[in-house]
Amino acid sequence: MPVDLNAMLEPSRCAVVTSEVQNGVLGPSALFPELAAVARPRVPAMARVVAAARAAGVPVVHATVHRRADLRGANTNARLFAAAVRTAGRAGFEDLLPGSKAAAIIDEIGLADTDIELPRYHGLGPMYDSGLAAVLRNLGVRTIVPVGLSVNVAVTNLVMDAVNAGFDVVLPRDAVAGVPAGYAESVIEHTLAVLAALTTSTELARTWEARGGQEIQPES
Repeated sequence: MPVDLNAMLEPSRCAVVTSEVQNGVLGPSALFPELAAVARPRVPAMARVVAAARAAGVPVVHATVHRRADLRGANTNARLFAAAVRTAGRAGFEDLLPGSKAAAIIDEIGLADTDIELPRYHGLGPMYDSGLAAVLRNLGVRTIVPVGLSVNVAVTNLVMDAVNAGFDVVLPRDAVAGVPAGYAESVIEHTLAVLAALTTSTELARTWEARGGQEIQPES
């Protein structure tokens, strides 16, 4: 059955959900530097999607990850969580404490007055047991547009959970990242492509501009 991308991207039914676009994930002292290095060149595409959404009146919801200093409530039942704890102990890393610079949204995207931030303290993805699905339904959302990190875990979880919850998903493939980069592209091509409609940040911005959004300036 052909996908009607234009219908799916009607602004009144859409929301952009960013995943972990935070200083402590994408910044110079990121928790996983290899992932941050792959993701940084994709920040302009992530920012382009968010700017286009705001201009078109599409809600932007930031799914962020926070950590308590004592780690209470955080998962310990997978190697990923243990690796995060070990890595967080290195010099120069500021943990993702609520209110910290590390936990904040990166400057290229920022937190607008119209945006919603939904922090989580546990789990692998933005939607499970976080209230995100309920918030999106309360906003009248039927199509989720994910951007951010990572294709390895959180973004893939978000796409699958969104589909399980009955949402359509449109994925701007240049506005998400994973590591190694080739692996992430394979996941997009062979897994996410059968769950979501694929597009690019540029095509997405053009579509919303054509629906009455303001012109989005290209990144410098």
